[in-house]
Parts: sequence; C-alpha cells; structure tokens
Amino acid sequence: MSNKILAVNAGSSSIKFKLYLMPEEELLISGEAENIGQSTSQIAYTINKKRQSESLPLADHASAIENIIQILENSGIIKEKAEITGVGHRISHGGNYYTQAVQVDADVEAKIDELKVLSPLHNPNGLAGIKAFEKFLPQALEVVSFDTSFHQTLPEKAFVYALPYEYYEKYHIRKYGFHGQSHYYVSQEARRLFGLENTRKIISCHLGNGSSITAIRDGHSINTSMGFTPLAGVVMGTRSGDIDPEILPYLEETLNLDSHQIRDILNTQSGLYGISGISNDVRQIQTAATQGNQRAQLALTIFTHSIQQYIGAYATDLNGLDTLIFTAGIGEHSATVREMICRQLGYLGVQIDPDKNAHDELVISRPDSPVKVAVIPTNEELVIARDVMKFINN
Repeated sequence: MSNKILAVNAGSSSIKFKLYLMPEEELLISGEAENIGQSTSQIAYTINKKRQSESLPLADHASAIENIIQILENSGIIKEKAEITGVGHRISHGGNYYTQAVQVDADVEAKIDELKVLSPLHNPNGLAGIKAFEKFLPQALEVVSFDTSFHQTLPEKAFVYALPYEYYEKYHIRKYGFHGQSHYYVSQEARRLFGLENTRKIISCHLGNGSSITAIRDGHSINTSMGFTPLAGVVMGTRSGDIDPEILPYLEETLNLDSHQIRDILNTQSGLYGISGISNDVRQIQTAATQGNQRAQLALTIFTHSIQQYIGAYATDLNGLDTLIFTAGIGEHSATVREMICRQLGYLGVQIDPDKNAHDELVISRPDSPVKVAVIPTNEELVIARDVMKFINN
C-alpha cells in the first residue's frame, strides 16, 4: 500500500518540504516557505519540474505550514489532509537520548526543547514545526529524524573530550556530530554508484551555511567535525567553527559580556560573515572577492583552509582516501570553493578536471586521479521519509 509522506526541515525563517509517495520514493512536490515573519515572505514549490511561487503573509511557522497544506490541496497533489499518513521532521540535536528516529510524543517534544541550548539555531524551529503539524494534520503519524543518529558509530577516541571524565559520565558532554542524514545519504549514493570496494574510505564535505566534514569507513561514520553542538568544526556562514576556548572568558571579562551574548557572537556574528563584513552567502563573498575586496578574499581562504585541515586529518583516521564527496548548497554549486579546497590535496592523490568541475559534473576528478572526487546532491528529506515508513510498516 502506498503512503503520502511529508518530510519537513524547519529553519529559523524557512521551512523546506517534500511530499513523497512511499515506498515508491516518488517525489510529488518539493518547495520551501521563505522569509517567515517578514514582509517578503513567500512559498515557492515545484510540481512536475514546473516552478511556481506565491507571495503570502507568513507571520510564523504555524502560518507557513497552514499555507503549505493549502497549496498541497489546491494543486491537487492531495484531495484531503487525511491522505498524508506521516510527517517526518529533521531535528538537529538528539543529545544522549536518541540513537535513531523516534515517533513523536510529549516526552520527545520535552527533550527536543531541553536540548535547544545545544542547538539554538535549529531545535526550537524544528519543535515549532512539530507542534504546528499536530494542529493542522492531527491524523498523521509524526516521526523525528535526528542529525546526530548517523554518528553513533564514532569510536571513543573521536567522541570523548579531554575534559574531566566525569563531565562525560554525568552530563554526557561528548562529540555528537550533525548533518547525519546528508552524510549518510551521499555516502550510500557513492557506494551505489562507484562500488563498495572503491568507497571503503570516504570523506564527505557537507558545505552550506552550516558545514561539516565526516570520515566514513565502510558506510559508518568514524569522525566528524561538528561536536557537542553544531558550532564546532570548520568555518561556517555565521558560525565560528573551532577557536581557542580561552577566547571566550577573555571576551567575557574584557567586554563585560555574559554567556548568552557570547553564544550569539559565535553563532550569528562570526564565520564568513564576521570575517568578510559582507554576508554569510558565499555567492556574494565570491563576487566581492573577484572585485578585489581583501576581506572577502580572506574569508574564502580561511573557509577553504579549515576544510583542507579536516580532510587531511580524516585521511589519517581512514589511513587513506578512496572518494571525496562535495554536497549541499556550496558543495554542489561552487566550483570556485571546490577548486580552492582541492588544489592543496595533491599529496592525497586528489586531481580534479577543471572543465568537469566548472560544470558541476557527478565526477570532477581526472580519469587518472587515485582519488575519485564526486559532486552528489544531498537528499535529507528522502532519508527522513524512509524513517517515517519504518514506523508505518511496524
């Protein structure tokens, strides 16, 4: 029996959605509500490869979800709400509570809310989406898919911090990792496309406004750049990535800041935006860099250098490298960033073809490159839809 499953990814001012016919995995509609809470709010969507958009007043996430459901009905994709049998939500942080997807109940909601301090840019919005769908689609089974689940295979040497061990035992302070659905999906696609023997040692680069690098051995995550929170790792759009921890008390004492202000600086004022002073959008920074803006050039150099460092470290973890994957908004669409990263990886056997790279081809490495370099579009929503089906089939 076929089911219509809605996969949802709620951000601070946006909601991405895809409706699938499952288990056929047929995509019926995909879209996003953008600029929620602003005068420029809209919903754009694609049906049968035809792109449409509507400017709508979207005061909050609940209003956006109500309008998304209305669009599904008006378009004929569904005749009534009851046709949607399941809704899957991407939630950033599952903490020490969840190692796999779970069905939503009051306890799950309470724990997502509790963990918002560890993922302030994501968990609150994900929870808002869950509550809105409870209101508008009360008959649908709701399932949560956690970013952190894929990284439960990390060895202790990768996830235990060099803090007093009791902090790990009592407070579960450890590396959790994020973007799990994305890293899982693209690594599985690579194994399907290129064969298991050619993809035993994968490094996956999820590069977007939030970015993370993951080392994957035989399909399992063994190290990843994000940590206890999504703030750690490489330089990101507005997030600092790794910094000397002593900077934090220094800023607090010197500028008389509290922990909430420090958290805001690290999450929303840093990264590419903080360095460039222009934007967190790589496209705008690249344009400024080509026009000679030195801070924009510096931002791109620091960003790509931080990624190169993690690739080198994870090649050590893997004891080699078979396949290097680029995915997500920047990874899939910025040939400039990919070239900047790969130009320093010749020692690993990475050799890319400039023409293939410029055209965002699936394989951008040269035929004689010892390491295959691939651009694989991510599909976190399909992973989420599959998670929902596991509960429907049980």
